[in-house]
Amino acid sequence: MEKNIPIHLQEIIFSSSDKALSKQISKLEKEGIIRKIAPRIYTSNFEQSAEELIRKHIFTILGHQYPDAVLSHRSALEFEPTAIGHLFVTYTYTKNIKLPGITIRFLEGKGPIEGDTRSFGNLYVSQQERAFLENLQVSRRPGPQSKTLPLPELEEKLEQIVRVKGEKGLNEIRDRAKTISEELDMPNEFKKLNALISALLTTKPSKILSSPVALARAFGIPYDPARLELFEKLFRYLKQVGHKEIPENNGSTRAFKNFAFYEAYFSNYIEGTVFELEEAKNIIKSGLPLATRDEDSHDVLGTYQIVSNKKEMAKVPSSPEEMIDMLQYRHRILLSARASKKPGDFKDKNNKAGQTHFVDFNLVKGTLIKGFEYLNLLKDAFSRAAYIMFMISEVHPFLDGNGRIARVMMNAELVSQNQSRIIIPTVYREDYLGALRLMTRQQNPKTYVNMLKRAQEFSASIRAENMDDVEAYLETCNAFSDDEGVVLQFNAPPDT
Repeated sequence: MEKNIPIHLQEIIFSSSDKALSKQISKLEKEGIIRKIAPRIYTSNFEQSAEELIRKHIFTILGHQYPDAVLSHRSALEFEPTAIGHLFVTYTYTKNIKLPGITIRFLEGKGPIEGDTRSFGNLYVSQQERAFLENLQVSRRPGPQSKTLPLPELEEKLEQIVRVKGEKGLNEIRDRAKTISEELDMPNEFKKLNALISALLTTKPSKILSSPVALARAFGIPYDPARLELFEKLFRYLKQVGHKEIPENNGSTRAFKNFAFYEAYFSNYIEGTVFELEEAKNIIKSGLPLATRDEDSHDVLGTYQIVSNKKEMAKVPSSPEEMIDMLQYRHRILLSARASKKPGDFKDKNNKAGQTHFVDFNLVKGTLIKGFEYLNLLKDAFSRAAYIMFMISEVHPFLDGNGRIARVMMNAELVSQNQSRIIIPTVYREDYLGALRLMTRQQNPKTYVNMLKRAQEFSASIRAENMDDVEAYLETCNAFSDDEGVVLQFNAPPDT
């Protein structure tokens, strides 16, 4: 239960062994202020059905009611109930528990092991290799009743790994699965997995308020429920599609810093901080702002200071607290010259762009903390980069500099795994902003993700050892153009 608001206004309320709290819950239910939607689960929400509420909060419910349970088998790969509402969880016993709209199928088995991911309180999720082994167990039930995915679907997921990560990636899956199969006592399942992988590699083949946002603003719920639904949509899409690895081509000190200049230049240009290219070069080279444009100059300097620091850019958050610290630290550097924008502090008033209203300023910290739950379940660099960039852009936690700091955090995820950073050139600005709008307004993750993939392919085609060569290449790509109708043109490098 959320501790920051009165119990009778919480959307999900769990029964308690505390006599006083239990008595309070019973009294609220009798008075019709809250209602019971499932055993030991209550809500103040009278607008949505019990089925909708259970599905919306199922991972939180599992983490609270069944600590150290492991979301496993097909559920660890699909992250949603089957077509008939079954969710599979490894626990200390075998039992079916029916909740409105969802049946939790508990399967007795080994608890969490090293490598399984903890999220949503005390819920664990089977690591990928464990999930593959689990899905190769014998299942006597058909279709959506089965704890395992159909074999063709499992094969497709393995083949997708070959396409995205190559043979090395699939062999790494096999090596890890072999190690944990001993701990999980799944030697037969590993034999099946090993055979599948070998075959693939051989062939190459509240009656006071009803609106969640209004309730949150009035009573201090530390997150924006609507945004969490949006983040979940993006998370699930990222988990379901493959992302080709594109290694960093500009890893030397010189190339890293040269690339960082254009990264900082375009990131500021896209936000309206416009300099001639030579002006920007002189600002970075001298470290001094233009006398007539002190704040704008410092914006470019601040961005460059962060993105040119390979050690800093290799840092990524392992907890929500670390993420918030990194955000505030980097924002403090980025907008160091704009005292009126309170660099390093979260916004103290609401902001918007056009018709898009961003997260209420009272809900910023909590929405970021809740959003981190999904980030923590993403492992590959591109998925984490795409997710964190959109999350920060959508929350818009600061008075200014949100787009720039979102792209900094995005590229840090890529640097941390030695993947090509992403530049959004001027000519690609409308594609970038349009994809963000589609994700926000129409919940369209495909366009957003495809836009970032193309931007990464373009960025990977840049060879930044020589600044003059980079500039000439970017000119041929129309990267600096802001003319309507001009498009980004480039040839993807052969090694991507």
